[in-house]
Amino acid sequence: MSDRPAQRSDRHSRAPHGSRAWRNAVFAVFFLSGLSMATWVARIPAIRDFTGLSTQGVGLVILGMSIGSILGLVVAPLLLARWGTRVGEMLTLGIVSVGLLLIGLGGSVTPSVALVVTGLALFGFGNGAVDVIMNVDGAMAEKEIGKTLMPLMHAFFSFGTVAGAGLAVVASAIDLAVIWHFGAVAVLIAIAIVVAVRFVPRDSSSSDAKQADASAPRRPWRERLRESLSVWADSGLLLIGAIMLSMSFAEGSANDWIALAAVDGHGYDQTTGALVFTVFTISMTVARVLGGPVLDRFGRVAVLRVLSATGVVGLGLFIFGTEPWMIVVGTALWAVGCSLGFPVGMSAAADDPHKSAARVSAVAIIGYCAFLAGPPLLGFLGEHFGLLNALLVLMGLMVVAGLLAPAAREKSRRPAA
Repeated sequence: MSDRPAQRSDRHSRAPHGSRAWRNAVFAVFFLSGLSMATWVARIPAIRDFTGLSTQGVGLVILGMSIGSILGLVVAPLLLARWGTRVGEMLTLGIVSVGLLLIGLGGSVTPSVALVVTGLALFGFGNGAVDVIMNVDGAMAEKEIGKTLMPLMHAFFSFGTVAGAGLAVVASAIDLAVIWHFGAVAVLIAIAIVVAVRFVPRDSSSSDAKQADASAPRRPWRERLRESLSVWADSGLLLIGAIMLSMSFAEGSANDWIALAAVDGHGYDQTTGALVFTVFTISMTVARVLGGPVLDRFGRVAVLRVLSATGVVGLGLFIFGTEPWMIVVGTALWAVGCSLGFPVGMSAAADDPHKSAARVSAVAIIGYCAFLAGPPLLGFLGEHFGLLNALLVLMGLMVVAGLLAPAAREKSRRPAA
């Protein structure tokens, strides 16, 4: 007999058309965020050449984006408490569009590092904040529909990065100036988000109980902010955050270091390094597309444990492998192993109907801080102990995620007798 929670199945069977439109709107937000990120990353060489920045200078410029991202993560709960997800998504992706325009101006019209840094700060702030807000929105939509959707939502972010990279290849191939490329993407994002958020409920960040009572007065935003901050004292929630941190650390580190580890650690050429990264991204995307039904069938705890073991095996093959097939298989298993940690954490945090938005916001901040802090830390360790040796840290974190898996158990599930 299937152990899928009956409550989730019944709710899914009566999910209204409006909920599906809401789900599709969240898909669009994830896609647009991924599109914007790939647009910037793919044109870094062109912007570097136009502004005359050194490699170190590029690193310092990107620091402006990182600082903006951290500020966005911190401010996101305030934006949610004040305006909710609909306005929050429109506002933050609007800021992303403005940031892209400023980067394009400073990076292809008038060579201005200050303008590029300002644009990147806005770009990072908008993306950092929308990362939290869209996950809150996605968790609420998932809860309303009663079907695991967060992995697929994160897959749409990957689809957006693929689309952004493809557009950047075309723009570069036809020698399109960065300002026209970034301007077109900025306008597309601005128009698309205005269209998409029409299908997001005006107060989707409220709890289910409050949504059910439409006549209840909206609480002051300061009270909602206090509630949002109070969840940080929840030890169970912090354990969910630790699962996300462990797997997000492994995912983010791969994005930044796996190609270089293949080249410097295993001695492959740059083309092979790029191929290894491609294997990772494709494996990650496929796992997220397929992850929802698997989670609904087997439950979060069992899936997280299997993924943890898969990630450890994959990392072991990648670190210690001596044959090309071992590196490729290890890369794929590494990607699958850490693919669902973040979306599962989002769903688990939303289980509490009374503080779901605040809880999702908190664990999203934990997870995204791992994305930001993990790669530099791995680079520091790699400088002193070798990049492949530094990856051993990821194996340890994957083990931690598996051990903490019970913290993410569905409220409607009970441990097997």
